[in-house]
Amino acid sequence: MLRLISLVPVMVFAAVSVGLGFSLSNDPRKLPSMLIDKPTPAFKLAALDGGGGLSSDDLKGKIALLNVFASWCAGCRVEHPMLMALAQRSGLPIYGVSWKDDRATGASWLKANQSPYVQVGDDASGRLGIDLGVTGVPETFVIDRTGRIRYRHAGPITDEAWQETFEPLLAALRSEPQ
Repeated sequence: MLRLISLVPVMVFAAVSVGLGFSLSNDPRKLPSMLIDKPTPAFKLAALDGGGGLSSDDLKGKIALLNVFASWCAGCRVEHPMLMALAQRSGLPIYGVSWKDDRATGASWLKANQSPYVQVGDDASGRLGIDLGVTGVPETFVIDRTGRIRYRHAGPITDEAWQETFEPLLAALRSEPQ
């Protein structure tokens, strides 16, 4: 009996170790999304920068990126040069959603750093973020020609993520019949 009792801490340690091992092997950027292959939630946002705003209808008819960002977000600052380069070289329209940010601050940040976005909507309340399942910024969604979400990327887009994930997916989407 004493021998069994002395094994209890070892068994507890083993169980905790196995649990931690599984959790450490998960990539937080590969968060599942319930919206994959589903239509983008219907939305209509006011413009961040005095333009025409942004709605879910703007995303239909073309393959596009929907990037959720904020001026206060450190990862968004890291990602910004990549988005600028993509806007210039990829020919892919990038739409922006300013998430839970002050409108004037967000607009000033984009003006000071240049905007990679075709259009930018203001989601100060965070409602669209909730509908998209945003857990933090930046997050980027690949939208297909029909307005369906095909991929969700949490965190800054890096060269590696672009080459390994985005480019193959975009090539596949471009080859789909229209």
